[in-house]
Parts: sequence; structure tokens; C-alpha cells
Amino acid sequence: MSLTMRVLVALVAGLALGVGVSVADSAMLTTLAQWVEPLGTLFINAIRMTIIPLVVSSLIVGVTSAPDTRTIGRLGGRALVFMLVSLAIACSLGVLAAGPAFSMLSIDPAASAALRASASAGVKTAGTMPSFGQWLVDLVPANPIKSAADGAMLPLIIFSIAFGVALSHIETRRRASVVRFFEGILDASITLVRWVLTLAPMGVFALAVPLAARMGLSAAGALATYIAVVSVLTTVLIVLLYPVAVIGGRMKLRTFARAALPAQAMAFSGRSSLAALPAMITATRDTLALPPQIAGFLVPLLTATFRIGAGVGQTVPIVFIAHLYGISLGPAQLATIAVTAVIVSFSVPGIPGGTIIAMVPVLMAAGLPIEGAGIMLGVDTIPDMFRTTANVTGDLTAAVVLGRGENEVGA
Repeated sequence: MSLTMRVLVALVAGLALGVGVSVADSAMLTTLAQWVEPLGTLFINAIRMTIIPLVVSSLIVGVTSAPDTRTIGRLGGRALVFMLVSLAIACSLGVLAAGPAFSMLSIDPAASAALRASASAGVKTAGTMPSFGQWLVDLVPANPIKSAADGAMLPLIIFSIAFGVALSHIETRRRASVVRFFEGILDASITLVRWVLTLAPMGVFALAVPLAARMGLSAAGALATYIAVVSVLTTVLIVLLYPVAVIGGRMKLRTFARAALPAQAMAFSGRSSLAALPAMITATRDTLALPPQIAGFLVPLLTATFRIGAGVGQTVPIVFIAHLYGISLGPAQLATIAVTAVIVSFSVPGIPGGTIIAMVPVLMAAGLPIEGAGIMLGVDTIPDMFRTTANVTGDLTAAVVLGRGENEVGA
């Protein structure tokens, strides 16, 4: 049985047991649920343990290993601008649309209060969030080590990027040893994440039992609503990419749709952008007739770094978790979620469940309970299918738009 299937079975079993505890109102079953809950906390702590070394090393290695701007030239610079703007729009869509969508979901205030009481320490409410001015000042950490200890992810991310940029400007021989050090940390962190994810069935079961015990049957309805909302919003994002390709790439809609379909089918069924890479290269080279540098350089680069689906796939579940726990999101938290999600999307590990793991720093940056990430792992199969399809569509849209610019320069 695959890990995904084991996680789904564990989720269903945990929800069923939790609902049974809620309905039976038995002291013995309640005690059983209390015994199970620490296992979920252990699983969440194991995830938290991997996040800071994974994110810091990933960003530093990514910045220092990126081709020099003189090498990637005009195409790489334009690709970076396209990715940042597209991700900002996708994250804004997720943050702004998810709130009204989940407002129609009724959560018992007593259940939300019980969930908050069991959440990790350090969860913030809108009333304890700093002002916008203080939030802006805090983006530059006075002490990066303290930021790491406090779980202040956005300042730590900014420090990691700045450190990587500074590292890329020192003498090559001296830089190489430092980069190798962080590459070793990155490789070890990814291995550690894989080990933690093998425990996902146990962790998801242990998290689902107390969730359903406190919420009853409404837990299953809430998760079904989440799956529907994230799938619909990701589909909206995919649809919005078509006019961008048609107008920005001066291409017929029928031509782009026909070229994208094989890669989209591969992404939707296989849940892997890398598996769809050959189909994307073929589409850009043959069907779309784009310049050789698009298929040879840009499409592989986009596949490895550009995940527009994460813009919706990370922000929507975070807004859902806030709604589930009865936490109001203020403007500062919404801004933190959007900005952090844009940056973290570039460091999503290429492993099953990687997007959910990468969502944890965003939760930490916004001061939200990260226990929700464990539950999201259990229901990620369907959202991941839509998210990966959006990633592939975004890659091809970027290739078409940027390929048009290369054609104009060549002419």
C-alpha cells in the first residue's frame, strides 16, 4: 500500500474513532483519545524540527547555485519577474478568496476553543499581532539566531536570502566550502523529512482522533468543504492562466490548450511536475514552435523552481486552519501569509507531501497552530492533483509569454 493510501486510511480511521468518542460520550473512550493525542504532538514536533535547517539551507544553496545573471541574461531575469508577479497574484487570490468561502462553514465556537487549547504554544490572535509599522521593522532580524529560536520564519527567510547573496559575492574558492556545508545540511534535512513522512499515517491518525472527538461529525464536513474550496480556487487559477498565454504570448487559445493538455493530463494523474517535463518540452518545441532556449533552458528551470499552484495550495489551507481554530486573521497576518508563501514556494522539497511541509513555515510566520498541517497531509491527494496541474499550466504559460519576447528580440 502506498504512503498516500496509508495516510488516507489513517485519516478515515482517526476521524471514525474520534466521532465515536464524541457520540458515545464514554469516559474510557475519552481517555483513549487523550492517550493518542501526544503521538500527534510528537509528529508535529518532528516536522517542526526539520523546518528551519531545511528552509535556511535550501534558500542559501538556491541563491548561491543559481546561474549568474550574466549567464542567464535577459531570459532568466524576465523569468524571475514573471514568477514573482504570478506567485504574488496567486497568493493574493488564495488569501482573499478563501476567507469568504470558509465563512459559510459553521464551526462550533466551543470546538474551536477546544482546538486552540490543545494547540502548540505561541499561537497568536489578531489582537496580539504587531502594527504594520512594527511588522515592517521586524522583517530585518536584529538577531537571526533568536528569530530561528522563536520560529519567526519571515525574518529568517530574509536573512537567509541576504546571506546567500553575500556569499555569492566572495571569492570562489572560499565560497565553495561554505556552499558544500549548506548542501550537506540540505541533503540531510530532506532525508530527515522523508523519515518523518514515513510516520505520517501514525501522526495523521493521532491528530484526527482528537479533532473529530472535539468537533464530531462536523469534522468530516469541514474537511470536505476545504477540499472543494481549494480545488475550485486552483481551477480558477488554471483558467486565468489561459488568457495570459493567449494575450501575453499572442497565441490562439486552441493552440495553447492543445499543447498543454498532454502535460496537464500527466500532472493530474501522476501528481508530479517532473513527470510532465518531457511532455512540456515536446509541446514548447513542436506544437508551440518556441525558440530552442525555451525548451532547453527555461522549461526545466521553471519546472524546478516555479510552482504557481503553491500560491493557492499553501494560502487556502492556512486560511482554513485559522477558521477551524476560530482565529481571526488581521491585515498583518494576511500580508505575512502572502509574502512568506511567495518566498517559500521556491524551496518546496521535491518529495510527496513537500508542499504541506513547506506550508509549516508560513503557519509559523503568521502565528497559527501548525497541528493543522498534519491533517492537511491526510486530505492532500485531491488538492495536489489540481495544484500540480496548475504548476504545469503556469510553466507553459511562462514559456509562451517569455518565448514571444525572445522571438521579438531575435527578429
